[in-house]
Amino acid sequence: MNGLDWAVLIGYFGVMVAIGVWSHRRVDDVGDFFTAGGRMPWWLSGISHHMSGYSAVMFTGYAGIAYVYGVTSYVTWALPIAIGIAIGSRLFAPRINRLRSRLRVASPLEYLKNRYDLRTQQALAWSGMLLKIVDVGAKWAAIATLLSVFTGLSLNQGILITGAITAVYCTIGGLWADALTELGQFVIQLLAGVTMLVAVAVKLGDRHIGLLDAFGRPALHGHTQPLAGPYGTVFLLAFLFIKLFEYNGGMLNQAQRYMATASAREAERSARLSALLWLVWPLVLFLPMWLAPLLVTARKPDGSDSYALMTEQLLPHGLLGLVVVGFFSHTMAMCSSDANAVAAVFTRDVVPVLWRRARDWGERVGLLAARVTTVVFLGLSMAVATQVDSPALKDIITVVIKWVAGLMGPIAIPMMLGLLRPFRRSGPTAALTSWAAGLLAFWLVNYPISWQVQGGVPLQYQVSVPLAVSLVLYIVVGLIKPEDTPERLAVIERINTDGDGAEAAVPAPAAQARG
Repeated sequence: MNGLDWAVLIGYFGVMVAIGVWSHRRVDDVGDFFTAGGRMPWWLSGISHHMSGYSAVMFTGYAGIAYVYGVTSYVTWALPIAIGIAIGSRLFAPRINRLRSRLRVASPLEYLKNRYDLRTQQALAWSGMLLKIVDVGAKWAAIATLLSVFTGLSLNQGILITGAITAVYCTIGGLWADALTELGQFVIQLLAGVTMLVAVAVKLGDRHIGLLDAFGRPALHGHTQPLAGPYGTVFLLAFLFIKLFEYNGGMLNQAQRYMATASAREAERSARLSALLWLVWPLVLFLPMWLAPLLVTARKPDGSDSYALMTEQLLPHGLLGLVVVGFFSHTMAMCSSDANAVAAVFTRDVVPVLWRRARDWGERVGLLAARVTTVVFLGLSMAVATQVDSPALKDIITVVIKWVAGLMGPIAIPMMLGLLRPFRRSGPTAALTSWAAGLLAFWLVNYPISWQVQGGVPLQYQVSVPLAVSLVLYIVVGLIKPEDTPERLAVIERINTDGDGAEAAVPAPAAQARG
């Protein structure tokens, strides 16, 4: 990078901070900070939902999968996300919106105290926050890795710079700042993605290779196989099921986008827009990655540095800075949204339990606590980022695919299925049993059992078994020990209906129905 590239990068950081400062005027209370006061337009919510699902892992870990295996990277990642969000647009988005509009909560987990009990809410809140710290830590490490390639900065310096700038704008402006910066970041990554695609097409054209003809070259042998390597049918189905929960609210930050819209109908439209973007836009980003073996030779065995090397070789200064900014836009969008979600869970669900005085906080003190929590979370995740390549966490893609996907299910099952009427019999016993057993299954499959299997347990089972265990136990325990009290049924009915007369249709608890 030269001075022009640095000017582009610094200018981008300045704009992000300016948006945060401007957004500060729209934040008057905790509801504004966490859910935009329910005033966010559906199209902005949809773009924000889409952008908050990306990070620089796309350009490192998934770029490596694209480099080695080709279109498998899209078929087993972006496509299941698009399908999962499309399904969730009817199944989850309207109901999550009603958490704010009908139950008047500001955190995605706040309703669990009434849907189950306080113990269940706290178990899901603490485990969700801890998982998010590790997840976001991997994202910081990914963007810092890219920054080190282009600038020579150390990993820790890159983590500090990106984390500090993100902390400024998302702490000042809350969810409004997140969404508005994500809109700007969407425009930037659109320009950067198209720029990279054109650069690759021009370079291949100089070698008399067309974009479609390129896949017949020996270097891209097998790149058109939809499923390859460890990413087979079982992995695809497991990933689809996982992403159905994760990207519709199971990882908290996407749930806030649904809550931020004015109505359940607008939340549904927001999800549909996000699903459409996930279906189309990753194709533009992945195509240069699939063609990378024709242009560069990766230095790392997993190919995770291929996209960065290609960017350095193909783009002139100025445009190079734009693409680097595109890397930042993805990661900062996801990390800022995660920080806001975790701050909501901690200040709304955890602190009032730990400290009685917090229950009497006014709007001013509550807003200050939200901002302090955001900074603390970002600091903790940055500390974890420095350990991503340690023996405990291994590497970035291991954290993102195995840890996050594997541990998300036990947390998301009670949260997401608790919204739906068919699972009304599953109460706190079912929720806690499924949560604890799922976490135990993750540890057993990934460690003691994996140590006994030659070559280790296949990846698809590492991520799918915990979710399957949680799902089965949540349903079975609910059938064996139904806990559908009138109070819990009333909560479910309010989530599933619009209007003031919904409570009149509350069904009788299972025990009464059998009597």
